[in-house]
Amino acid sequence: MGNTPSKSGSVEELAKTTLFEREPGGTTYRIPALLYLRHCRTFLAFAEKRSSPSDNDVKSLVMRRGTLRDDGSVQWSSSQVLSTACLSQHRTMNPCPVYEKNNKKLFLFFICICGNATERKQITTGKNKARLCYVSSADDGQTWSQVKDLTESVVGDSVHEWATFAVGPGHGIQLENGRLIIPAYAYYVPYRCCSYPIPFTVYPRALSIYSKDFGQTWHVGEMLGKKSLECVMAEIIDHEGRSHLYCNARNSHGPRCVALSENSGVYFDKPHAAPELVEPGLGCQGSVIGFPAPEFVPNDDAESKACGTSLLSPDTQTWLLFVHPTNKASRRDMGVYLNRSPLHSSGWDRPRIIHSGPSGYSDLAYNGDKDQFSCLMECGKESELEQIAFMSFTLNDVMQTGAVMAAGNLLPASAAVAFRGTDHLGLSCSYNRSLSSDNSHTGSWWSTPISPAGGDTVAQ
Repeated sequence: MGNTPSKSGSVEELAKTTLFEREPGGTTYRIPALLYLRHCRTFLAFAEKRSSPSDNDVKSLVMRRGTLRDDGSVQWSSSQVLSTACLSQHRTMNPCPVYEKNNKKLFLFFICICGNATERKQITTGKNKARLCYVSSADDGQTWSQVKDLTESVVGDSVHEWATFAVGPGHGIQLENGRLIIPAYAYYVPYRCCSYPIPFTVYPRALSIYSKDFGQTWHVGEMLGKKSLECVMAEIIDHEGRSHLYCNARNSHGPRCVALSENSGVYFDKPHAAPELVEPGLGCQGSVIGFPAPEFVPNDDAESKACGTSLLSPDTQTWLLFVHPTNKASRRDMGVYLNRSPLHSSGWDRPRIIHSGPSGYSDLAYNGDKDQFSCLMECGKESELEQIAFMSFTLNDVMQTGAVMAAGNLLPASAAVAFRGTDHLGLSCSYNRSLSSDNSHTGSWWSTPISPAGGDTVAQ
């Protein structure tokens, strides 16, 4: 795990385990989703099984179970087809699992698309062919219920205003207040002429599908006020214990779109762009995970010794990780970004590359033990469609190629600053644009005397 970073920000490759691999006959696995069940130390890895890479050739959802051993290794079961996760004459797509802790119930959401209807055809005709469905499990994914179609009861009349819609893909979350959140997006049809959408007026908007009663009933939140596609969500707890729901969405023509909800996903505030997060070409799905901010940086460096939590997390109890291809030209070089101040739009460190080469869709999980994380991702040597691989890493691994904010500029973690005698060290703990502000900036400073024994001290 303790690999040495190169000058490019990449590192010696972390160990990967191939869970799903393209077969000689053309069978391809796509669209990973990952869930970690901490109480039984079990990973659930989901994917679509297709007869070809095409969205039209999805055959079923498949799953593998992984048991986390005491030595940190994972023992994986063979692949199994989720035979109840389907509707007759429909294609099952976009796995999105979430675990409800109070009743110990696992939900696997997905969409079912009628026949050979493509997303493009649905957008052009304005005729939705998607259904909102889930299966559930009371034994941690060993057995699954029959499928439940929520389209009429949850989406309701909105289905006639949506050309099509989808959930995830990737994991859902349960907030501290118990609310379940399923990330989703829909192509909204604002205008029609002779029952057809007026060309170039149909755009995707991210939203949440949520449950206030531990999964008994579900509701659709309001759409983001900006074009936004496949999205992921995470809960951020600020220093006063207040909850903020963070949405990070793909944008097919420009930087990723981010927004905050102050009412657990009912609606989101004005979205903003996140130019620090590279989006290739027409964009790509990515994954976000929230986790408790550490008391100190894992590296035993001068910053962590000098300032403790004030520098590490000036405004929240939560940090974020985001995983996504980092190449602007194409889906390549999967990287993990760290945000130590997630209520600000520009708090992202430089990415740590975890796979050099073709990379695609992914999903993150927080293991909850010793700041361990896991990633399930599409990757390969010649194409990102070659395999879906699993890897684990620590926060320390990610921070080897991080950066901290100093006076509004990026100070690489490797930068050295010398201090002599009782000099004061001054660093900016926060200098970012707030997601909910009108481009205003805030800065906070602290100063502490450094009296090293033996002369000069170098902060790395």
